[in-house]
Amino acid sequence: MMIDASPLAGMQRSLRQCLSNMAALLYHHGHVLETVSIPHRGLDRHDVATISSASSEWQACERVLISSKAASWNEQNKLVLTPLGRELLFDMFGEGAADCA
Repeated sequence: MMIDASPLAGMQRSLRQCLSNMAALLYHHGHVLETVSIPHRGLDRHDVATISSASSEWQACERVLISSKAASWNEQNKLVLTPLGRELLFDMFGEGAADCA
């Protein structure tokens, strides 16, 4: 079995780990995946600060997601996933798991 050690493969693993951690932290703080997967929703700065103060994992993942352009701040100044982040999220959890009904 050949393992892909390219920088892109490493970045995807890191992004997937961050998305997985984000999903768990959202759940533990009373949010759902749709909170960040729907572009017009998102986490406001207060919610981000609350989760961030409760978990050092959140801070690291937020930095990775934003620097990789898998997440950004929308027009309402809320943290949301970009098309890249949503694509990875849907690939990991299934489109129905993080899609608005």
